Amino acid sequence: MTDSPAPAVESIPFIVELLRESYDAGRLRTIDSRQGQLRQLQRMLIEQEEALLAAMAADLAKPPMEAYAAEIGLVLSEIKHALKNLDAWCAPERVKVQISFKPGSAEIVPEPLGVVLIIAPWNYPTQLLLAPLVGALAAGNTAVLKPSEVAPATAAAMAKLIPQYLDERLVRVVTGGVEETTALLAEKFDHIFYTGNGTVGRIVMTAAAKNLTAVTLELGGKSPAIVAADADIDVTARRLAWGKFLNAGQTCVAPDYVLVDATVEDKLMGALLRAVHDFYGDDPKSSTDYGRIVNERHWDRLTALLDAGGYDSTVCGGHGDRATKFLPPTVLAGVKADAAVMHEEIFGPILPVLAVDDIDEAIRFVNDRDKPLALYVFSSSDDTVDRVIERTSAGGVCVNHAVLQVGVGELPFGGVGASGMGSYHGKAGFDTFSHRKSVLRKPTKPDPSILYPPYKSWKYRLVRRFM
Repeated sequence: MTDSPAPAVESIPFIVELLRESYDAGRLRTIDSRQGQLRQLQRMLIEQEEALLAAMAADLAKPPMEAYAAEIGLVLSEIKHALKNLDAWCAPERVKVQISFKPGSAEIVPEPLGVVLIIAPWNYPTQLLLAPLVGALAAGNTAVLKPSEVAPATAAAMAKLIPQYLDERLVRVVTGGVEETTALLAEKFDHIFYTGNGTVGRIVMTAAAKNLTAVTLELGGKSPAIVAADADIDVTARRLAWGKFLNAGQTCVAPDYVLVDATVEDKLMGALLRAVHDFYGDDPKSSTDYGRIVNERHWDRLTALLDAGGYDSTVCGGHGDRATKFLPPTVLAGVKADAAVMHEEIFGPILPVLAVDDIDEAIRFVNDRDKPLALYVFSSSDDTVDRVIERTSAGGVCVNHAVLQVGVGELPFGGVGASGMGSYHGKAGFDTFSHRKSVLRKPTKPDPSILYPPYKSWKYRLVRRFM
């Protein structure tokens, strides 16, 4: 396993063919072979931690704490969970056979899909490339990894390190931009796993349809946070600020906007201001715990949202420094429902706050929009929380906190509607990259004639009775 250069576009068909040959040869057929690759991935993350932290710092100025916990540590947790449970996941699942099919036995046998393509985004360039790979390898698939060119340091690190640890006959990295991604999508894969925005998700799905390839789309959307009048406001503010300004707001499950009961709006604003100060001090630009916007284009997009108005005041933050891609933690008050910041996912450190009369109004507001990837509800009332969960739809829900639902190994992570399709993490990841094959086993004796012609009336009566 050597330090391999990034492949040219012309080599992509040969890479896919190599991986298919390896799959057909059964190189990942056994549980031991899958565990071996997972342990190698584990080794890479442990031994190359500093290199990966440096790459993510170069791309996004990620603080080491955030980069380790949300990226390296999360993937290590996924690997550990898979290694512990792989025997059980791979075991056939016995199912009952009704009397009309006895004697016989039935089971569901998980089998790998084949050769899969994993396309990762730039905001969590380690986690969102390697966490799906854990599920793919655990299920016995070979894989092409396409890291994002928008996080070039991490992409280069992956292209360099992965061949040093993983078998290149089983996992290959293809770097590059639109040209390389387009060439990959022209190939026939057995599954495509894409994380990113809905616009590219539609392109991926269209390309996959030409080969009838199944897709998992992990998209995003405007994830709301509902703050009830009975919420613990100080704790709520700290958790909202942490979840929103983690990775400078460039998190697909970050609280995108807040719907707060009007009776506690002012109290929440004061608590958010204190939380931002407690986290990042008087000058967030000098804080080593606060990241940067990934590039100038995204900085310009976010600044344009602020310039477009549609809100009464800026509680904190505002315009930053384009040269260093710094945009401070920003909280907007008195936001109108038709403001520019409410049109699409913000994906940056801007938190709009809208006042509502009650929980029912908040629920109506959420339901009038696309289904989000995440929904957050803050309340001390179980009845209120249950009402929100029952009457809204979202990829996932977290009660009285933010973002943490992503880290629970056995909670499937994925969207619904416009926020995505399919899920992964833990057993859900194994299932995503597996086919659940139905198997019925019948003995050769007895061999009753009831199924065979000629179809006598007594046979018809028996079939009607026992089917």
